[in-house]
Amino acid sequence: MSHHSTTTKHITNYNNLRSSPLDLRASAFFKLSKGAWWLRILTLVVIDCFVLFLAWTLAQYQVFPVDAAGYAKNNYVPELILIQIAALALQGSYQSGQQRCDYLNIIKTLTFAHGLILFISVLSEPIIEATKSTLTVSWLLSTASVIAGRAVVELILKYLRQRKILGCNSVFVICEPEHYEQVTKFIKHEKRYIIRGNDTAISLDRYNREATLERLNRLGITEVFIAWDAIKNRMFLCWLFQAAGITVNIIPMQLKPIHRQVYIQKVGGMPCLSVSCPKIIGRDFWLKRIFDFCFTALFLILTSPIYLAIATAIKLDSPGPVFYKQTRIGLRGRPFQVWKFRTMRPDADKLQKELEALNEIKDGIIFKIKDDPRITRIGKFLRRYSLDELPQLFNVLLGEMSLVGPRPLPTRDVEKFLDHHFLRQEVLPGVTGLWQVSGRSNILDFEQVINLDMNYIENWSLQLDFEILLRTVQVVLKKEGAY
Repeated sequence: MSHHSTTTKHITNYNNLRSSPLDLRASAFFKLSKGAWWLRILTLVVIDCFVLFLAWTLAQYQVFPVDAAGYAKNNYVPELILIQIAALALQGSYQSGQQRCDYLNIIKTLTFAHGLILFISVLSEPIIEATKSTLTVSWLLSTASVIAGRAVVELILKYLRQRKILGCNSVFVICEPEHYEQVTKFIKHEKRYIIRGNDTAISLDRYNREATLERLNRLGITEVFIAWDAIKNRMFLCWLFQAAGITVNIIPMQLKPIHRQVYIQKVGGMPCLSVSCPKIIGRDFWLKRIFDFCFTALFLILTSPIYLAIATAIKLDSPGPVFYKQTRIGLRGRPFQVWKFRTMRPDADKLQKELEALNEIKDGIIFKIKDDPRITRIGKFLRRYSLDELPQLFNVLLGEMSLVGPRPLPTRDVEKFLDHHFLRQEVLPGVTGLWQVSGRSNILDFEQVINLDMNYIENWSLQLDFEILLRTVQVVLKKEGAY
């Protein structure tokens, strides 16, 4: 079977792989993470509020005499407790695992909170009648009581789990058979997990991972333990597990650098890199989509005269339509019509076959040549400043594209994809992306493009999108790598 027919079959299978049209970073709107995390947070917050209330009350009564009427009138303890609880939350003291028992972190956090209270008291109307002795006593009592409360909670949890009175987290292990016994030994030593099943790295392959996710959901899995060898080239799958509300723990066998936000915890003495999912899943992705729509709509309204001027220039420069529509392969391999200002002769697609031998991309997947004879005079100007891409904002409004993401490629290019190239189709394509701000047409190796796309997917955040948008403006103004 030829490479072309094999790849076409891959595209067909890929289109049928999922019925869901969503980006892998997305999930159902306001879907919550799995597990009893809310019960843990609620319990710790209630205990912390109680012990902090006792600490502040004792501090105020012990340091100086307070009459009952005056104390009731100037009771700012709820505000003080709120500041400390907020500080603990921001420092991750309500997260799962060992973070809630990181006593050094608790000491530093409550010290900072007391410093903040003193700072606010100095700048404005005092939150309390702050004196050095009051704050010193309250700091000592608050720190000691919170740490004591956490220690008691841990002892109670350990007792309840040993007696199997309290349920444990349901987990799933993905590793090679030769490592399974060793990994499960570490996990069972922790006494807070129940192993519901296991599988090999094959379960994470492109055609198997949906069945794996369905299996995990059916088993009620809240966390997965994945061997590094199984996920080292599949780090983007962390988004897929997060969208399902499942925390990912990476077992660092022969570990290499990971460019993701992870925290280290010990599971039965075994070091683990954990990628926890947010409590509200897909929140950042939906904020991205809302921003895409609002920004694009406003931009189109404000720049409509520019669109009209470009359309007029194209009509005067050469015969043919103003807009050029081409079928591109988008999210999950779905074809859609991408809009651009026409920069070539009307018969450009037919002439491309005659020019294939001049293609400058090494593996031939993308078609790029300098001084393309098909480009019109006004087309060269539009391409130099990327103005030909402006109509793609209509694709953004329709939800077919995003402002930032991997560039959608023509069917001709996707038909030459190797299996691992399809990973870039897992997220919504973009008007601009890391490829565009890292050299654009100067990058002549498609594997470099894939590496940039994977880097974007694995490390995606709203901040990264804004950085790429700003860099895009700089690249366009400097006319870097465009032809």
